[in-house]
Amino acid sequence: MDDRSISLIGLIYSALLITSSTCLADAEDASLNTTIKQGEYVFYTTGGCSCHAPSADEPNDLSGGRPLETPFGTFFSTNITPDKKYGIGSWSRKDFIKAMNEGEGPDGSHFFPTFPYTSFTKITETELGALYEYLKTWKPIAKKNKEHDIPFPFNVRLSVWGWKLLFFEKGIDTSPLTDNAQINRGKYLVHGPAHCAECHTPRNIFGAMKSNRLFAGSKDGPEGESSPSILSNEDGIGDWSVKDIVYYLKTGMTPDGDFSGGLMAEVIDNGYQYLTDEDVEAIALYLKTQQ
Repeated sequence: MDDRSISLIGLIYSALLITSSTCLADAEDASLNTTIKQGEYVFYTTGGCSCHAPSADEPNDLSGGRPLETPFGTFFSTNITPDKKYGIGSWSRKDFIKAMNEGEGPDGSHFFPTFPYTSFTKITETELGALYEYLKTWKPIAKKNKEHDIPFPFNVRLSVWGWKLLFFEKGIDTSPLTDNAQINRGKYLVHGPAHCAECHTPRNIFGAMKSNRLFAGSKDGPEGESSPSILSNEDGIGDWSVKDIVYYLKTGMTPDGDFSGGLMAEVIDNGYQYLTDEDVEAIALYLKTQQ
């Protein structure tokens, strides 16, 4: 074999390597884009992470600082932009999933349960990984997190460890409610990403949700406002049809022509309105089973 043949073979081999690398890179990019798109949808199912906006007028800013009034003091939402110093930019995918599923930071600190990991623990790791990739696409904002304004002993993070032992159940409830796949999907959305129980369930003296009164409403709802019952009975939304619930979650308008306000209006505007009709109907169908 002469030198010309060897050179030609080398060129062909190099071209094949470049083509193979390019195809692999294109496939990886396409896969990442698909994951980011899935993460964007998970973001909407949570209500657009509205609590992490500094105010209702800043839905495109997730740098935190929003006050959350509770009987235990005032908590401030955190920066979840990909800023490496103040946000979650230095977090790994594993760090993010652990925070969402276990309420624990990369440094091992326990998060106060005002961050609803008690519900987010029910989200699949696949969806949380996709959400992580989506949040990485946001603009980093170098904004320092505010210190919570809470008195002793509630400000002791170590006490959260004990609270978790008593009230936190980690993991996903995979048991189907019925043979109806759409209702089961609604159950997953309501208890997991949409975290409806966090606002619409009364809490005990320790701030834990009363499991025997799930969705029965709360006098100490988000931002110091009361939250109504969303049970399908006379005290809640029993006279709402599935179509009524779907329309409300898409537009914020109740059957009597009133409109939602406060944080609920934000989660509809920033999140729920972008869900598929099938998923919103799934939520409605599931809520109709709750009495």
